[in-house]
Amino acid sequence: MARALLIVLDSVGIGGAPDAAAYGDAGSDTLGHIAEACAAGRGDRAGLRAGPLRLPHLAELGLGLAAAGASGRIPPNLAPEGEPRGAYGHAVETAAGKDTPSGHWEITGLPLPEPWGHFPDTRPAFPPALVEALIAEGGLPGILGDRHAPGVAIIDALGAEHVRTGKPICYTSADSVFQIAAHEETFGLERLYALCRVARRLCDPYRVCRVIARPFVGSAEAGFRRTGNRKDFAVEPPGLTLLDRAEAEGRAVVSIGKIGDIFAHRATGREIKPGANAACLQAGLDALADLPEGGLIFVNLVDFDTEHGHRRDVPGYAAELEAFDARMPEILAALQPGDLAVITADHGNDPTWTGTDHTREQVPVLAFGPGIASRSIGRRDTFADIGATLAAHLGLSWDGAGRVFL
Repeated sequence: MARALLIVLDSVGIGGAPDAAAYGDAGSDTLGHIAEACAAGRGDRAGLRAGPLRLPHLAELGLGLAAAGASGRIPPNLAPEGEPRGAYGHAVETAAGKDTPSGHWEITGLPLPEPWGHFPDTRPAFPPALVEALIAEGGLPGILGDRHAPGVAIIDALGAEHVRTGKPICYTSADSVFQIAAHEETFGLERLYALCRVARRLCDPYRVCRVIARPFVGSAEAGFRRTGNRKDFAVEPPGLTLLDRAEAEGRAVVSIGKIGDIFAHRATGREIKPGANAACLQAGLDALADLPEGGLIFVNLVDFDTEHGHRRDVPGYAAELEAFDARMPEILAALQPGDLAVITADHGNDPTWTGTDHTREQVPVLAFGPGIASRSIGRRDTFADIGATLAAHLGLSWDGAGRVFL
């Protein structure tokens, strides 16, 4: 039996989706705009990086050609030298929205059949009945926020008042989320998690995808910063995914990063949540070293999205991409005969775009490994083609969405 490694570069979109205009995202292009900004000198930051975007290993796998398929142009400095090393193409999401869970679920063969519920960009944003129930059941003196806001900015604005009053900061975005930020020490981490479990139940009638705990530390004098103890409380996928099928057939599954949270810890096997991108990638490589035949490793690298996309940080995003590219030789060296690796993304988050939200984009599909021939797989009309292809490679029974491309 073969093995598989699936890596999601969280938010690394490669050009607006066909329906991007419906989301206000026509013209968005996360990878392309980063490459263009770097070529124009707008990706420089002293002590971090400078010059054109350098992704030689990903370009060799066909990333630039995949981007050209989605956007009509190869981003600056991303043309491959010679034939690409593996199969490359781009995929369009069929599920509505631009959320992390719906993107990941579709990647694993389960396009979301109905759109999520979203809170309006008004003040207040949340239904009064929801807020009243949360305050009553959570034993709270009230809440702060109650609006759309970037996470870092609202903590900076309301952190001191939260510490003084004990009122948690509740906010949302264009995604289907209810986020609760609270100080780990003055409010308590476990109390925050307990409150999020209450909010999860209260948000179910509104079809909200995720309730997210956003703990932070610090003070008004020294500044506040979010910690790595974020926890997502997501609804379960409404049908079977690649992970369910792997579990049902007794295969080893290793979930790294926030995969466990995204799938509500269902069929996610051994979960490893080490933190930043570099640690998550290392955990994936370590797991691959002793993964048995027929096994699947599923890695999410979230820093592209949380640390750079939402913060509209072009140099930081570019540096993160270059750091990942620099480790591609390790990934390639770790693959054994019969292994298949796929690199993709779940949505976009163009750091040159207006606002701070995700962008509705197409995603790259790079499939490679010993014996995988160089070829274009063109446009895939659903992310689910990835799940179907991995299932076929692993010899799993499959009646989910998608078509095999290898």
